[in-house]
Amino acid sequence: MHHFNDLKVWKQSMELCKQVHYLVKGFPAEEKYVLTSQIMRSSISIPSNIAEGCGRGTNKELVHFLQISMGSAFELETQFILALEFSYITEDEHILIKNKLSEIQKMIYAFHKSLNIN
Repeated sequence: MHHFNDLKVWKQSMELCKQVHYLVKGFPAEEKYVLTSQIMRSSISIPSNIAEGCGRGTNKELVHFLQISMGSAFELETQFILALEFSYITEDEHILIKNKLSEIQKMIYAFHKSLNIN
């Protein structure tokens, strides 16, 4: 059994949530219930699903929640591409988030593979 507080991937995804929260504060008010809300849900879903999977009884269940977490990471990546295209964030902010997400995606993948579940 894994404790999520000990996992680097969980810690990094929590940091990402904080960065995302800071960035979306600058989005237009009309995006509050659209893109901003969706971005916040996706970013929160990454560490939340890692934690939930760790709380399950088997590695098979953990893998399932890691897959959901990975899906949320790719969803968030897409949403930040849109934010860049809508000029809600700068290119530098986009690169920062993209690099952080890439690191987290690799860590989720490696964790998943280390569990030896097909």
